[in-house]
Amino acid sequence: MAVTERAADRRVVSNIAKGSIGNLIEWYDWYAYTAFSIYFASTFFPKGDQTAQWLNTAAVFAVGFLMRPIGGWLLGRFADRFGRRLALTTSVTLMALGSLMIALTPGYATIGVAAPILLVLARLLQGLSVGGEYATSATYLSEMASSGRRGFFSSFQYVTLTAGQLTALGLQIVLQNVLTPAQMDSWGWRIAFAVGALGALVVMWLRRTMDESPSFEAERGNETRGTLKALLRHPKSCLLVVGLTLGGTVAFYTYTTYLQKFMVNTSHINKGTVAWINFLALVVFVVLQPFAGALSDRIGRRPLLLGFGVLGTLCTVPLLTALAGTSQPVYAFLLMLGALVIVTGYTSINAVVKAELFPTNIRALGVGLPYALTVAIFGGTAEYVALWLKQAGHESVFFYYVAGCVLVSLVVYSVMGETSADSPLEDRD
Repeated sequence: MAVTERAADRRVVSNIAKGSIGNLIEWYDWYAYTAFSIYFASTFFPKGDQTAQWLNTAAVFAVGFLMRPIGGWLLGRFADRFGRRLALTTSVTLMALGSLMIALTPGYATIGVAAPILLVLARLLQGLSVGGEYATSATYLSEMASSGRRGFFSSFQYVTLTAGQLTALGLQIVLQNVLTPAQMDSWGWRIAFAVGALGALVVMWLRRTMDESPSFEAERGNETRGTLKALLRHPKSCLLVVGLTLGGTVAFYTYTTYLQKFMVNTSHINKGTVAWINFLALVVFVVLQPFAGALSDRIGRRPLLLGFGVLGTLCTVPLLTALAGTSQPVYAFLLMLGALVIVTGYTSINAVVKAELFPTNIRALGVGLPYALTVAIFGGTAEYVALWLKQAGHESVFFYYVAGCVLVSLVVYSVMGETSADSPLEDRD
């Protein structure tokens, strides 16, 4: 019996590892855009001041987010009707196509306005992919995890999500040390997207060997799988996903993707040093996720969410104000790390919390659609709002905007119940 249980545990770990590696590549491709946009902005857009070019790339970044609700709906529905494994394979295929387009598209000087148009099309494909990836990955990891360890195993979604960002930053650091600044601006950034397209092809093969979720297999005869009609029978859960996500997504994208530009543009720290600050802070952030996830298995999800809500509301403005006023790399690193420790209360468990709200027949759709809508409206626009306010001369207003979004989520956390209690995820155990 013990041998059988060990074999089953190894199978669970193997499937979660395959799903997580795919998640890493998906998010590497997504974050490569923001990591390397400081180099390719001048390639795809007409000449102008640095902030204006970055504003253009931020706008395209936000446009990619507009496709995430469509991806959450289409691929979430697909995952509920035809299986998590097939949906995950489809999403990584779309991501490979988007990365390959960015790697090969000529610049504005060569093909004119067609360059930014193709860039937008590539980001739309990637947005569609990521919208489906989040929903299906969160569902798959939560369903494959053993009861009592779902917080721990599902935390690997943000481990690999952030590891994808780390991989993009790591490659950026390597290229910065191998190539000259002129080479990076001219063609070096294209290497990142070529690597992403190749990695996605490897993941396509890996995902074909994953087991299907037992929860999904048990629902194969259910004709309500993946329908909007079935989802609308759970309005409270959908609204909870929106409230849970709002503050977390704004804080996460502020503390991670936007801080790179913030340190260069506002703190006036050089690009190479900023890359190292981001890389080291995110390494610590990755390590924290499983510990926080495991803690939630012991004390519940709600205490971690409340911790994030309280600290995020109170500390965001002081942290960003202090970061704006320093050019010292070590101090900047500590401030970024402090912000990431706070947001860990959300990131480590947000996948399983959402999965615990819905029954199996609409779980991927329920996790994906309201989440993606919220991220598209608030997370995807965070960087654009920040840069717009900076250009308008009111950068500090953005600090209060982030804190206010976290406060809204704190209100939700304070009135919601404990999702790990009586969760539909436990129905099959």
